[in-house]
Amino acid sequence: MSLLDAVTSVLVVHAHPDDETISTGALIASLASRGIRISLVTATRGERGEVVAGPLSVLAGTPALAKERERELERAAFTLGVSEGFWLGEAPARAPGLPARRYRDSGMEWIRPGVAGPAADSDTDALARAPLDEATADLVAILQHVRPSLVISYDETGGYGHPDHVRVHVATIAASRSLGIPFAEILDAPAADADWFDLETQHETVVAALRCHASQLTVDGDSIVHSGGQRDPIRTAIGLRLR
Repeated sequence: MSLLDAVTSVLVVHAHPDDETISTGALIASLASRGIRISLVTATRGERGEVVAGPLSVLAGTPALAKERERELERAAFTLGVSEGFWLGEAPARAPGLPARRYRDSGMEWIRPGVAGPAADSDTDALARAPLDEATADLVAILQHVRPSLVISYDETGGYGHPDHVRVHVATIAASRSLGIPFAEILDAPAADADWFDLETQHETVVAALRCHASQLTVDGDSIVHSGGQRDPIRTAIGLRLR
């Protein structure tokens, strides 16, 4: 038995554009191909991310970068089969009675290879500095709107320690538990208490979605080359563990 056997709808929560494809692209595409409704909440526009050298590099540090990453996310989500996408802080992913707000990318600093920590100069409106209760209430609002069978997001480390990923984990698991909706965390490696899914059949779809994020990465064979030059394998296997 798999924790996905009885699932009819899923809400996936991510911190920045491209996270949905890098971390969960194969899973989203696989579920969508089975007729499962996929909703996606993205918390920030990734405004502080680096830009791949080339025609789009002029967008770095400008308001136009956020707009470009909105467009890239829209194209990637469509490619993967996402049914509907939302921005955290904007209705219906906003607590009733509060004016819309934009959570900004908090930035990060590398502590050691593969492990990130918070940036010292994050803005006051950054996600990692926003009140946790507010972000949680926004997620409660979108959960009540979507009513998914399952919520999927990061584990407690956020995958590699990015403060926005960690904040998304904390707020999402709190919102899910408050409504009694099952929450599953993403794992990068098999574990005895988790389900493991090998989804290599979705490789071409994931590659197509990755190419939509041209400001942030390039695809080189079976690898992702990030804007900073780091290389990672394209992921088509994922673990999920109920929390």
